[in-house]
Amino acid sequence: MTSMPQTSRRFACAILAVAIAAGGSLAAQQKPDRSKPPASGPAPALRIPPIQKRTLSNGLPVWIVEMHEVPVVDITAIIKSGAATDPQGKYGLASFTAAMLDEGAGKLNALDLADAVDFLGASLSTGSSWDASTVRLHTAVSKLNAALPLFADVLLRPTFADTEVDRLRKERLTGLLQTRDSAPALASAAFARLVYGPRHRYGTPTIGNEVSNTEMTAAELKGFYAANYQPQNAYLLVVGDVTPDSIVPRLEQALAGWKNSGTITRPALPAATQHAARQIYLVDKPGAQQTAIRIGWVGVPRSTPDYHVLDVANTILGGSFSSRLNQNLREEHGYSYGASSSFDMRATPGPFIAGANVQTDKTVESLREFFKELDGIREPVPAQELTRARNLEALGFPGGFETTMGMAGNLSDLAVYGLPESFFTEYVPKIQAVTVADVERAAKQYIQSDKFAVIVVGDLAAIEKGVRGANFGPVKVVTLDEILK
Repeated sequence: MTSMPQTSRRFACAILAVAIAAGGSLAAQQKPDRSKPPASGPAPALRIPPIQKRTLSNGLPVWIVEMHEVPVVDITAIIKSGAATDPQGKYGLASFTAAMLDEGAGKLNALDLADAVDFLGASLSTGSSWDASTVRLHTAVSKLNAALPLFADVLLRPTFADTEVDRLRKERLTGLLQTRDSAPALASAAFARLVYGPRHRYGTPTIGNEVSNTEMTAAELKGFYAANYQPQNAYLLVVGDVTPDSIVPRLEQALAGWKNSGTITRPALPAATQHAARQIYLVDKPGAQQTAIRIGWVGVPRSTPDYHVLDVANTILGGSFSSRLNQNLREEHGYSYGASSSFDMRATPGPFIAGANVQTDKTVESLREFFKELDGIREPVPAQELTRARNLEALGFPGGFETTMGMAGNLSDLAVYGLPESFFTEYVPKIQAVTVADVERAAKQYIQSDKFAVIVVGDLAAIEKGVRGANFGPVKVVTLDEILK
């Protein structure tokens, strides 16, 4: 299972475009879309192959799950250091480091490496989230002997060539510059900054900002890599048409040069200051065709005991197409193409965020409907609505284990967040056990619209007077520099 249910994540990411501000969990792009599972009937039997655990001679834990239906294999190296471990003032270092791993490794430059992977019909990718960084290989088993050395080069021997660092830096700076031209991207960045503040790591996107990316050097990337990419700070997940006896010797050979080089240290994130009263923040985007709205505050960590309750509550509120927010703003009123909400659960409390991109001339009306639904979820939900939400999550859950990619995504969260293996088998019973009283209690605790930050990005010439006149709360105009610097 991932940091939030797949229905909620797919829907929220598509509508809110929060990735640039909030990042995502490891499995966010690794699971099949299950946004419309059947709404009733018994949940499919969950038959998960056992996780067979081994340890390489260098101390690297290896988790192996056999799936023999298709002759392919996924191998994922998880480094338990992500954007949350970025040093103060070096925001984006983990992300930049991960992005550089496959831009030249071993004896191959970036183009030669890409050609070698393509020639095998394989895929080799790297990435970084808030809580971990990854290197992932997907290949036919028949090509594994040729593909595994390429995977090992990327993981163990990235070159961090100056020319590639400069090229990637320009790409990242261009992406950050484009944020200024997008009201949704600005709203997501503003939400993170205004909820967490400029000194908290969560207040700046995983990619960092223009200053940090401009100043970052190849030496700093190499330093982050050396300090964090060690067997003692990693897991290796192997899913596919292999057995422990067939794969472990190959892994031993490929990763023989990977050794621990020192003690792993990571900065502890300070507790984020929670919003105490509703505040409306306006950000001017002259000529914007829509108004981007983001509403919320500091949420909960992945370890919350209310995980399953919040899963169900958010499905009702904004985590599915049939959720209250989407039915209201999209289907009933036609103010938006879609509205949603999500709890972005990380190692430490990530944000709860609700939002939509709405018609400029319906900004005030949209805000009013948001507050209506955010307050309404705090009242007892009808039994039929609760049953549908529970079934939506429970019936869709087994679909996340159908492919090697989906299985690897689920295993990733076990490794990163220290979840018990029983999480998989307990998920459906715990979802089905959620009661009306559970949802009401959790909503009253975690969804308090009178204390939320409300970010509104749009053409202030067209919307400011109306928002101020609606008396939703104190209003403050925020500049782009306050958000992005």
